[in-house]
Amino acid sequence: MYGRPPRVKLDISIRIKHHNETHCKERSIVFTNQDQNYLRHPNLHIMLELTVKRGEPSFIPPAEETQKGLYYLSSIDRNNAMTVPTLYVFKHNDQGNVKAAEVIKDALSKVLVHYYPLAGRMAVDTEGKLTVDCTGEGAVFVEAEANASIEIIGDLRKPDFSVTKFECGGFVVGLYTNHCILDGFGGMQFINSWGETARGLPLQINPHLDRSILKPRNPPKIEFPHHEFDQIEDISNTINLDKEDLIHKSFIFDPEQLKQLKIKVMEDGDLAKCSSFEALVALTWKLRTKALSLHPNQRIKLLFAVDGRSRFDPPIPHGYFGNCVVHTYVISSAGEISENPISSTVRLVLEAIGKVTDKYIRSVIDYIELNRLQPSLSATLMISTWCKLPFDSTDFGWGVPHVSGLATVVESKEIILFLAHGSDRKSINVLVSLPASAIKIFEELMIDLFELLRVENEGFMDETFFVEIDGV
Repeated sequence: MYGRPPRVKLDISIRIKHHNETHCKERSIVFTNQDQNYLRHPNLHIMLELTVKRGEPSFIPPAEETQKGLYYLSSIDRNNAMTVPTLYVFKHNDQGNVKAAEVIKDALSKVLVHYYPLAGRMAVDTEGKLTVDCTGEGAVFVEAEANASIEIIGDLRKPDFSVTKFECGGFVVGLYTNHCILDGFGGMQFINSWGETARGLPLQINPHLDRSILKPRNPPKIEFPHHEFDQIEDISNTINLDKEDLIHKSFIFDPEQLKQLKIKVMEDGDLAKCSSFEALVALTWKLRTKALSLHPNQRIKLLFAVDGRSRFDPPIPHGYFGNCVVHTYVISSAGEISENPISSTVRLVLEAIGKVTDKYIRSVIDYIELNRLQPSLSATLMISTWCKLPFDSTDFGWGVPHVSGLATVVESKEIILFLAHGSDRKSINVLVSLPASAIKIFEELMIDLFELLRVENEGFMDETFFVEIDGV
């Protein structure tokens, strides 16, 4: 993983004959290691063949000479060494897509002058720490064409990736980046700067590249317990569930359902207020715990990310390009989370959010520096939300995306994703991956919840849309 270069990958999509699929809520796309790609309509069980013709990868260096040498990564950066694929689907307009790849490629070269670490290569320094060697070699760029139209993709709120042209004149821009280079907000800052450059505009936000402001203290000072790194013993033998197929499901909560859920959470009077995020975190942890049939005495852990940008004192510079997200946690027992009122779980979530202060984040940085550990996922649920990331703001000159966001599902029963859903992005799509026996129970509990809230069961999908991506 560390030896792979930070990547910026583009796919342009091509036209497809229009099929009468306006009633479809979801589809699946599977990208294989070959040239044939398939779209499966989950309700009609029809296999549609999509052929993608891919060009040779090329390296796009910065348009001007940039700073060379090793680029410092903070402890938080190094603790996020994973790749993240995202995509942006643009529909046909009067410009067509003939020049799309050329414009986007040229803009990439120019914007890399400002974001030059993305043109470098991952390396290890003399202390054995992950760093970036700013060689200026360039980001990887791939152009492709598909024998289909954008419409066949539909509403990919759990998307796919690359620059690919479609026959209808639409195209797709995809990124494949390393999380240790940027987090979600940094990624959106970069791609929006890329779009501004493509439109001939100055950057609205100049990147602040100096990550030394998040260096560990000297000497390091651990001021808080950091149980997010604890390895919890699995007394429920959930390892046996790994023998089952992992099933991916999608549950969409519209604004009215979210409102009703918050009312339900607060009906016992224990809470004065509750956000949609807090309610959904508590709900999914509770239902997942029940679905896994954990032993009542099983210690379990909840992890979720908190953006630290607004929590530093003094504030970090505007446009800071590095990772600012830390994980906070709740530790309880399966019996307590399953049986206690959901309001009590929300209160635990609120307490976990409240403890993330400047001192806490500095303590996390120092802890990672001393121990070089990543949070353990044993007996753990990790929830990641992308709801506040402005995926719909990117514009390369063809308008904002028709669809945008994450380009794959997570192959792990320990991770649940929240994505903004719908054209107004006010609904929330909860993406759950669980072993077959557990997902059936989770599904039944979710249906019971919708009935309890007395809202129509329109938010429930019988099968998730998902995209699998090849390893190119």
